[in-house]
Amino acid sequence: MRICFTATLEKFAANADKTGWTYFIISAPISEKLKPGVRNGFRVKGKLDDHQIKQVSLLPVKGGKYMMPFNATMRKATGKKAGDKIAVEIEADDSEKKLSEDFLLCLADDPEAQQYFDSLPKSHQHYYSKWIEDAKTEPTKTKRIAIVVNGLARHMDYGAMLREQRDLKLIR
Repeated sequence: MRICFTATLEKFAANADKTGWTYFIISAPISEKLKPGVRNGFRVKGKLDDHQIKQVSLLPVKGGKYMMPFNATMRKATGKKAGDKIAVEIEADDSEKKLSEDFLLCLADDPEAQQYFDSLPKSHQHYYSKWIEDAKTEPTKTKRIAIVVNGLARHMDYGAMLREQRDLKLIR
């Protein structure tokens, strides 16, 4: 069932790991229509203004409400920021998330990295794959694959890998 509503974008001031996030809230009655009886996070697809989205996670908050993080790609595509209203048209997205094929091919060449990757929960595996697939150019995608395989071979989690690369000034 596709649900349409208007939401106001908000921004966390100081909230541990969510500081600075832009997001909007989905009310309990709306979330109940999207996924009846579900209280964990789930994914949605649809449109934010005229920007198409898919496989976007909704995060549960108190009282049956959900929060949708409004990332930089969404902000750029819509031109919206905290305080603005946004037209939301969403439905549950139960399609299977696919891992980057290029990444999986390279990963197969490093048994240590492959073994560590396979031990991670599916949701964590998708962090790596999404970061790779979000690259805008082939050279960036190739660089990200190398960074991830190297980090996995050293049993680094996603956050530690990104912090190391930031500290080495290999990514921004």
